[in-house]
Amino acid sequence: VPEIMPEETVGLARVIATGRSDYPNQINNVLAFPGIFRGALDCQATRINSEMKLAAARAIAETVADTELNEEYIVPSVFNRRVVEHVSLAVAAAAQRTGVARRQLKNVPEEEIASIY
Repeated sequence: VPEIMPEETVGLARVIATGRSDYPNQINNVLAFPGIFRGALDCQATRINSEMKLAAARAIAETVADTELNEEYIVPSVFNRRVVEHVSLAVAAAAQRTGVARRQLKNVPEEEIASIY
C-alpha cells in the first residue's frame, strides 16, 4: 500500500509515482536489474559501484522520449525492450570509466564513456 494513495494527491501534485502496477508511473526495480547485471557481467566488473547505479537510472530516464514524456509516463514500461540494452551499455561504460571493468567492451560508444562524470 502506498504511503499516500494517488487519489489523495489530486490537486496537490502534478506528477506522482508508486510501486503499484495499477497506477501510472510504477517505479519498479525490474527496470534496473536486468541491465545492471548484463552490463556488469559483459565487462566483468569487479563490483557494482554508485556510478554504475546512477548510470542505470539515467539510462532508464533517457529511454522515455521527449514526445512520450507526460505526467502519467515518466519512466518506461517494464515491457519496453530498449531499457535493458540502454541500461547495460550505460552500466558497462560507467564501469570502464571508473576502473572496475576487467574487460573493455568495443560496442560502448566513447561518448557514452566520456559522458559519465
